[in-house]
Amino acid sequence: MSRNPPPQNPEPLTEPEPISLDKRGRLLDSTIPVAAAPSSDEPIVTRRELWSYYLYYNGDNFASMSLTSPDRWGAAMALYMIGFITYGATLVFYAALFPRLARNTPHARKLRDKYENGGISADEYETEESLEKNRISNISTTHSNIGYIFTLALNLSLLLPLESNPKVNNYTIVLTNGYWVLTGIWWFIFQQPRPGPPMPKGESYLTVGWKQIWIAVKQYKKLPYTFIYLVAFFLLADGLNTTGTLVSICQNDHFHFSFLQNTYLGLAQAFTSTASTLGFWYIQKYWKIPTKKMFVVTNVVTVMIPLWGMIGIWTTKFGFHNVWEFWCAPISFFGLFGLSNRASSMIGPNVIQAIIQNTGDNWKGFPFLFALCVCASIVIWVGVDVPKGRRAAVRWAEEQRAGAVVVDDKDTESVGSASKVA
Repeated sequence: MSRNPPPQNPEPLTEPEPISLDKRGRLLDSTIPVAAAPSSDEPIVTRRELWSYYLYYNGDNFASMSLTSPDRWGAAMALYMIGFITYGATLVFYAALFPRLARNTPHARKLRDKYENGGISADEYETEESLEKNRISNISTTHSNIGYIFTLALNLSLLLPLESNPKVNNYTIVLTNGYWVLTGIWWFIFQQPRPGPPMPKGESYLTVGWKQIWIAVKQYKKLPYTFIYLVAFFLLADGLNTTGTLVSICQNDHFHFSFLQNTYLGLAQAFTSTASTLGFWYIQKYWKIPTKKMFVVTNVVTVMIPLWGMIGIWTTKFGFHNVWEFWCAPISFFGLFGLSNRASSMIGPNVIQAIIQNTGDNWKGFPFLFALCVCASIVIWVGVDVPKGRRAAVRWAEEQRAGAVVVDDKDTESVGSASKVA
């Protein structure tokens, strides 16, 4: 007995993303990758785009050597923004490889063969495929944290002996950036060209991505669970990302922006994040726990972070008012916080900025973030049915390949043809 193979093209997201670690992004991190329109196989300009972001980021960090006096704070802010924007953009392209890697590992191919030949059921195949996606993501997360530990140790190699040197922070940034240049350049040297389909006639790199998004949005009736999840996850990531920023502000108030103290705290978080990633992956793999249930567990704990900060409005005994909290936090629940994927932020920073400006109190921003994270989490927990969403996505993908989707306008036809070429 044979079966139709599962769709090989990338499918819309119908379950929570694999638990993974990401760094802070900002508004432009959302808009930049859209301009580099992805095809159904590989982004049209992935190599060129990623190379440009890589160069911009490294040039930005090396330029920090010029920040030697307080009157250059404006340049410091500009370099800070450019650095986070380009860094976040590079992460988008690296993370986009995970689904394709997960579909083409030896284990995934064996699973596909078993499924096609009737060796395993559809439910078993979906469970194992989901675990394989999590395995790839957790491997990346673990290596990311190990690299984080190593670079922080490099920081200490300068921060400790040169503690009294006024330019030690500049030297440390250059050293860390040199590490990324040394380890990252090989990607571009050995990456094999895998071009996607050509750009459709009459389109441009700046518009085709937005048109694809518009076409996708018009499919919301066919993919309700996918769109519910995407919107809720965006709000959750927005809240958690902004929470991390607000905690950092409170932290720097206590440590007076000490690079050395922040490095020590970073090491604590890196070690606990590594341990929690490996621990959660072992638990999930051993009991074959679905991704959504693991997602719920980490969400419950991460929502405690803005709750903890909110308590600090009414008391100074705890709630990010004491040094010991910033040391205990990574050990208690910051490791789990690092497991949640954090994307760009648009709503949180603007609302928090207005709240802090009106109240003059950093802690007054935590209630909004707590409410935002709780509401988004509840929507995902209650409103997203992963099996139904996955079946709807598979059905939609099959219609796409069969050409059953109605072409509404010229934009749809021209952009849609790109995916058919693939």
